[in-house]
Amino acid sequence: MPSLKDLRNRISSVKSTKKITSAMKMVAAAKLKRAQDNAEKSRPYAEKMKQVVSSLTNKINQSNFKFGKKITSNSNKTVLLLVCSADRGLCGGFNGSIIKFTKKLINKLSNNGYTVKFIFIGKKAYQALKRLHSQSTLENISDFANPSIKFEIASSVRDQVLELFDSREISECHLIYTKFKSAISQTVEAQKLLPVESESDIDNEENKKINTSYDYEPSEEVLLDEIIPRNIAIQIHSGLLENLASEQGSRMTAMDNATRNANDMIDNLTLFYNRSRQALITKELIEIISGAEAV
Repeated sequence: MPSLKDLRNRISSVKSTKKITSAMKMVAAAKLKRAQDNAEKSRPYAEKMKQVVSSLTNKINQSNFKFGKKITSNSNKTVLLLVCSADRGLCGGFNGSIIKFTKKLINKLSNNGYTVKFIFIGKKAYQALKRLHSQSTLENISDFANPSIKFEIASSVRDQVLELFDSREISECHLIYTKFKSAISQTVEAQKLLPVESESDIDNEENKKINTSYDYEPSEEVLLDEIIPRNIAIQIHSGLLENLASEQGSRMTAMDNATRNANDMIDNLTLFYNRSRQALITKELIEIISGAEAV
């Protein structure tokens, strides 16, 4: 049974931890508001860009398309994964979900005969996967959201991706990020950036409007040569913004749960302390009374 001094020290320690988690919750809540606004503002633009690219791609000859699927007799089956995670922990299962999703995708690609290479954006996924995939890692970008995510970071990654794709060192590129839905709900997704392929099945009305027949000047191929590099950077930047909002939402929720758990622990320890103290006082009184009766 712990002594009263041990219980007091433990209660004091939990109270100190509670102050930290409560402060982190408030900081995350403030950052979440800004990150959520940025993610929601960028989302419509990124979606429209994808639709425009899809519309134009459906109208061109795929055989000579610069950003299309390159099929040769000795096709290179190498996939580049852009893995977005956080630089810090204490955000619940946020980083764990990304790492688990990435591992599943790696296994799936490996089973289909693909070689996998990586560009990590954020420390946590890199630290978890570097032991097995250090030789396949092309770059690890950290401290990218301090104080905010700049478009230049996405442009830099885009340039590296296009260089690898043009030189046929990679055949595909996928962006792995966490899409923000709410502070308590986020989903890990993989978005294919390259090659750009035509979509023959267009179901929703919005896409039907965009795919209405138009005459383009200059040609669709010339437009795509200009639009696709920018679209790739936009999709990467939008994914990073979604990822940051998800991180802050997950951290705020985790710290809120930690603060509540600390309150419960303080209550339980305080009750145990009071009962132990009461039992000790009662024991001492019994000893005094017994001694007095013996005299």
